[in-house]
Amino acid sequence: KLLIWMDVHPKYFDMSVQTDSELIQRIEKALADIRPYLESDGGDISLIDVTPDMVVRVKLHGACQSCSVNQMTLTAGVEQSIKKYAPEVKAVENIDD
Repeated sequence: KLLIWMDVHPKYFDMSVQTDSELIQRIEKALADIRPYLESDGGDISLIDVTPDMVVRVKLHGACQSCSVNQMTLTAGVEQSIKKYAPEVKAVENIDD
C-alpha cells in the first residue's frame, strides 16, 4: 500500500536488493551458529559470496584450512546449517587460496 501511495507500482519495484540482503543475513546467522564448533578446533569460516545459481562460497580459516576432514565439515556441518536457514541454497563450496 505504501508503494502505491508513493506512486510506485509494485511490479516496478526491485525487491532483489532487499532479498539479497535478507539472504545474506540468514547465511551469516547459520555461520554464527556453527562458528563456535570451528573455533573450538582452532578454525573459523567467512562468507565470500553467493552465486546467481545459489551456491554459497565460503573460506575456511586456521586449522580448518588444513584439516583432513574439512570437506566433511563443510558438507555435514556448514551446508546443513546454511540450508536450515536458507533452504533455497543449492550447495556450499570452500574457496582455497
